[in-house]
Amino acid sequence: MASHHHQACFILLGLLSFFSTSVVAVTAGNFDQEFDITWGDNRAKILDNGQLLTLSLDKASGSGIQSKNQYLYGKINMQLKLVPGNSAGTVTAYYVRRPFYVDGTPIREFKNLETKGVAFPTSQPMWIYASLWNGEDWATKGGQVKTDWSQAPFTASFRGFSAEACVWSSAGGSSCPSASFSRDSWFHQTLDAAGQQKIKWAQKNYMNYDYCTDTKRFPQGLPLECSLS
Repeated sequence: MASHHHQACFILLGLLSFFSTSVVAVTAGNFDQEFDITWGDNRAKILDNGQLLTLSLDKASGSGIQSKNQYLYGKINMQLKLVPGNSAGTVTAYYVRRPFYVDGTPIREFKNLETKGVAFPTSQPMWIYASLWNGEDWATKGGQVKTDWSQAPFTASFRGFSAEACVWSSAGGSSCPSASFSRDSWFHQTLDAAGQQKIKWAQKNYMNYDYCTDTKRFPQGLPLECSLS
């Protein structure tokens, strides 16, 4: 990536951990039906009969969405088109989180290392979030490269959402069909050697921020998973 293209892209989606409780199986693909626009006024738009989402960022505000459902585990996919051109300081995020803040993880497989003392969401229902926001104070070499606001508004696009997953319901419901847990289903999928290589390629070519190297943010020491992964 050219030196002036400093966009942070947070992706923390994939196979969520299994937790047996009241769930309902779903497969979805329509942003109107599956997401709510949560901030940014008219900067977030759902187009093409619910098949396309665009998020915009200007100097006043970014924008974001949140899934209507909370998920316990599943295989969740999304196609992202990042901000084109000089995107320095813009942060495109797509992730799952609990009702409180969980740090985004740029192009990283977050493994379950709970047995070694690393917190992992094995039993917490989570929402899906997507957002575009201003990170020029930290996302570009510690804030050294500033956003060129003359290029605003910046726009990122999302399409191809699908969820082979189970949804948590506070009111109760039926468990996922037994077919979900067959040996050839999404529940047993892991990253193979080719998938691991793709992550390494993306990290090498596109990742410009890694919290596991941010000693300024963690003066008392980097998170435990940084030394284990």
